[in-house]
Amino acid sequence: MNTFKNIKIILGLLMLTTSLIAQQTPALKQVKSVLIMNAVAHIGNGQVIENSAIGFRNGKITMVADARVIRLAANAYDTIIYAGGKHVYPGFISPNSTLGLVEIDAVNASDDKGELGDLKPHIRSIIAYNAESQVVESVRPNGILIAQITPRGGRISGTSSIVQLDAWNWKDAVIKEDDGIHLNWPATFSRGGFRSEIRTLEPNKDYAKQTEEVVTFFNDSKTYLKGKQAEKNVVFESMNGLFDGKKTLFIHTNEEKSIIDAVQFAKSQGVPKMVIVGGYEAYKVADLLKDNKVAVLLRRVHDLPVMANDDVDLPYKLAKLLTDKGVLVGLENSGGMERMNTRNLPFYAGTTAAYGLTKEQALSLITFNTAKILGIDQFCGTLEEGKDATLFISEGDALDMRTNQLTFAFIQGRKISLETYQTQLFKRYTEKYKNQ
Repeated sequence: MNTFKNIKIILGLLMLTTSLIAQQTPALKQVKSVLIMNAVAHIGNGQVIENSAIGFRNGKITMVADARVIRLAANAYDTIIYAGGKHVYPGFISPNSTLGLVEIDAVNASDDKGELGDLKPHIRSIIAYNAESQVVESVRPNGILIAQITPRGGRISGTSSIVQLDAWNWKDAVIKEDDGIHLNWPATFSRGGFRSEIRTLEPNKDYAKQTEEVVTFFNDSKTYLKGKQAEKNVVFESMNGLFDGKKTLFIHTNEEKSIIDAVQFAKSQGVPKMVIVGGYEAYKVADLLKDNKVAVLLRRVHDLPVMANDDVDLPYKLAKLLTDKGVLVGLENSGGMERMNTRNLPFYAGTTAAYGLTKEQALSLITFNTAKILGIDQFCGTLEEGKDATLFISEGDALDMRTNQLTFAFIQGRKISLETYQTQLFKRYTEKYKNQ
């Protein structure tokens, strides 16, 4: 058993070494202005320009127009990309992500997604973020250019931050630091039995006690923040900003009752900004969420129903059900192999389009809606003048795995590399076997 473990560690270290060698150099700051002509522009807010002109300079979008009606002066832009027949999109956003926090699961030294303890709002994910992660690099070719880096574990996991995915280090990467605190709400039920057995739902006998512990912690935090303390309490200090709306409270829960309790808890605590993360049964209380302006970052779409009597297609339909009720919805990707599966985020959105949403509504789930939920919509999430030039060009529909083929990608106007270790291997072996 120890020999097998040692082999896993050695292989993990070899992979880690390879990842450092393969990492692409971050792009330089935009110097020359760029104009993308004739592409189908998907703005991200439901609008589409069939024949567009998208211009940007100094990292900001300066023009979004119909190419058929604009008149440009000669040499108005330094570089012109003719993209007729192609599509341009705002960069996709992956919320509730552990990208850059774990590199090799078999190597404990590369795993920084969580810390010991239960109530840890002072744990800041951003300082553990590895901007040189090979996994981070691998998601960019599918259009994921921004992520909310989120810690895991405990009742309160810690504080997340939002980054762009082409940087030298976390300080270069961060675009919104300490944006929110993540609370894992107690489950009302647990599953009994082993996987091979018939599993039953059992009530959580400690639910009231666990929720009371959360209430007590929040009350103690508010008392501390209102007073003048002789000694600084780092844990309570980290709650600063949650009660005046500077930070968002992200409550991770899936069950109907726990969602209701979580909303009532946030209201009673005077927390202005709250988001449900997961939200499997959120459709059952959609009116409550809408009335209280609570958004939902919906759990992974490509999944099986939780309950035996659920519609087999329910996970695919949840976004439609919530959207129709007027709830603001985004998509998140936590779960098994979540870091490498981040690349599938656009295809989750594509599945929601196959089950009721329009393509542009589905696109908003991973662009504009998520940007609004994370509080970064003033500078990203859509193709609009004045916003960051974080966007990409795809050969076809970016929500379809058959045609999501990026030719150009830009983060804050910088032309980033779409080369990864995987694409290098593809080219290497294509060359080897092309004449055989």
